[in-house]
Amino acid sequence: MTDVKAVMDARAGDAVAKKRREATLRNGGLAIGFVVLVFAVNALTHGAFLTAGNLTNVLRQITVNAIMAVGQTFVIITAGIDLSVGSIVGLGGVVAALTANALHLPAPLAFVVTLLAALAVGSAAGWINALPVVKLGLPPFITTLAMMQVARGLAYILAHGQPIPLNDSDPFTWLGTGTFFSVPGFTGIPYQVVVMLIVVFAFALLLGRTVFGRYVLALGGNEEAARLAGVNTSRMKTLVYVISGGLSALAGLVLMSRFASGGPQTGTGYELQAIAAVVVGGTSLMGGRGTIVGTFFGALLIGVLNNVMNLLNIESYTQMIVLGIVILLALVLDALRKRWVASH
Repeated sequence: MTDVKAVMDARAGDAVAKKRREATLRNGGLAIGFVVLVFAVNALTHGAFLTAGNLTNVLRQITVNAIMAVGQTFVIITAGIDLSVGSIVGLGGVVAALTANALHLPAPLAFVVTLLAALAVGSAAGWINALPVVKLGLPPFITTLAMMQVARGLAYILAHGQPIPLNDSDPFTWLGTGTFFSVPGFTGIPYQVVVMLIVVFAFALLLGRTVFGRYVLALGGNEEAARLAGVNTSRMKTLVYVISGGLSALAGLVLMSRFASGGPQTGTGYELQAIAAVVVGGTSLMGGRGTIVGTFFGALLIGVLNNVMNLLNIESYTQMIVLGIVILLALVLDALRKRWVASH
């Protein structure tokens, strides 16, 4: 049995290495395509896009979506989906605001305790999402749809239907509006962008360079084979939903810090943006393939499109249509890629 497991682990390692090489090529293609898009957009907007202020604004705008999408990537790689992320953003922001107002602690400690409270709530929601999937075999679409309603309703109950302003926003100002490396003519790099980049880097390493990441990819590629190889598939599924919930709550804390209040309506519709970033970034909705770097580029691409449409004064309803078309094109390209691979 040990020899069989060793052989299967070796084969799994080879498969992951192959997927890693393919992912590197995909990410390289995304990067090249993004650079071409940026220069095309800059020409279209007569130079208004490629300015330090506007580029910083784009990065600030994608922060929340990118953080959410990182967690969503893990879920989708396992052939699942998490529709509750937007509601958990709102719930995390409300819990963070309530915690901050209930405590009278020094600034650094107040921030840490508030962060832990938000992460705990988000992770708990993710764990509850996973239970029916793991224990009862229910479709993730149904269970996370239910959690989307539960989390949103709970946020409204806790907030009594109204935004909760912070009594003391000082502990959160650095994350919400703070910047560093400011020079004359440049307002600086927002700290929330740095937080986003840290999340992307850390979870890219987790997915691409650890045993945990290899198991996640194996689970999405062939769950039964992963189980036979000794992977605790139930535990792995639970962990990816916990990651998704925790990161969604972190995104809620970022928004709460930005606006100095936690609103129960915050995050409405954000699940579509997160899924779009993951799909555009090259993660397969069928599972077994995806990268965090690709997801980041996906979020960046969507952010650029939204920014350009704003610069061109395109109305928000039209922007929704464009986002839907982008998602559809990404799915079509993924289907064509699978068909090409199957035929070769």
